[in-house]
Amino acid sequence: MFAANSDLLLRNIWYHALPSRDLKPGQMRSKTLLNEPILLGRTQRGQAFALRDICPHRAVPLSCGRFDGESVECCYHGWRFGPNGSCLQIPSLMADQTLDLSKFDVRRYDVQEVQGNVWIYMADPNPQQVHPPRFEVPRIPGFPEDAQPQISYTMPFSCFVDHAVVGLMDPAHSPFVHRAWWWRGGNLNPEIKWFDPSPYGFTMRKHRMENMGRGYWLLGGVPDNEICFYLPGIRTEETTTSRHRAVNLTTVTPLTSTTSEVTFQLYWDIPWMGLLKPILPLLIRTFLGQDRDVVIKQQIGLQHESVLRLIKDSDTLARWYYQLKTEYVRSQAENRDFISPVKTQELRWMA
Repeated sequence: MFAANSDLLLRNIWYHALPSRDLKPGQMRSKTLLNEPILLGRTQRGQAFALRDICPHRAVPLSCGRFDGESVECCYHGWRFGPNGSCLQIPSLMADQTLDLSKFDVRRYDVQEVQGNVWIYMADPNPQQVHPPRFEVPRIPGFPEDAQPQISYTMPFSCFVDHAVVGLMDPAHSPFVHRAWWWRGGNLNPEIKWFDPSPYGFTMRKHRMENMGRGYWLLGGVPDNEICFYLPGIRTEETTTSRHRAVNLTTVTPLTSTTSEVTFQLYWDIPWMGLLKPILPLLIRTFLGQDRDVVIKQQIGLQHESVLRLIKDSDTLARWYYQLKTEYVRSQAENRDFISPVKTQELRWMA
């Protein structure tokens, strides 16, 4: 049994912030990530950055101000800050008035831009508990560093991040949640898969897809499939044939303790798949919406029952997720290497 009322958010780890295409040069965007106000911006030279979205002077959000592509100006008194968080100017100061502007620097967050996405490192708010990154931002296998997703769709989920993650990784819900003429029917089939530990997560071994959703036929023939999960809430699904490759990246980012953001992206090397771009967002919205709706229904029950009675095999991935989170927190607190709780094993379920 696992308690579902924990509000633990992992720190000292990379989170997906937003797709690169949503942050144009000279633009800034305000977001709440892990209950923190974040200002995301991109300079005119194309460099992405992230700052705490609060002016240290009178606590007005910096996102309410102006951005000229080089520095952010607070709308209240015109204080200016650089992309690195340094305080550059306090207009009210007289020429003969000296002040150490560095005392008013804004907190800066490390960001990385990889394969069409901006990632942000959410360090522990306690300076004594801040640790450097223990692993790199996950890469999309088979695609270069400057690759861009052909399709990207983001949807808010009105739930704590754990419920969104567990719902999306669950292997047994598809016949009941995703029943549709264009995807699959309600018949149940035996699923037998091998799983192995991987860095800060687990991997479903590559296998030939025998019982697959109808959408996979678009790759041509029966493909091979491999699924990887990484903390804090990152899933890649690589589907390949002898000629083509398609990879789905799904990320779950906590915005607040009650709201999460799910981003679903597709990368492919199939020329004719471009013809489907007009209808794919509709299908993805429907697919994600089904997951969102059932999780929202779950929130009703969680108001009265906080204990999740997870069973073996079909709920093992959920068990692993909670165990991975617990181990990550312990390894950080004890300043030691992460020891994966996942063991290689075969799992069997009907779906």
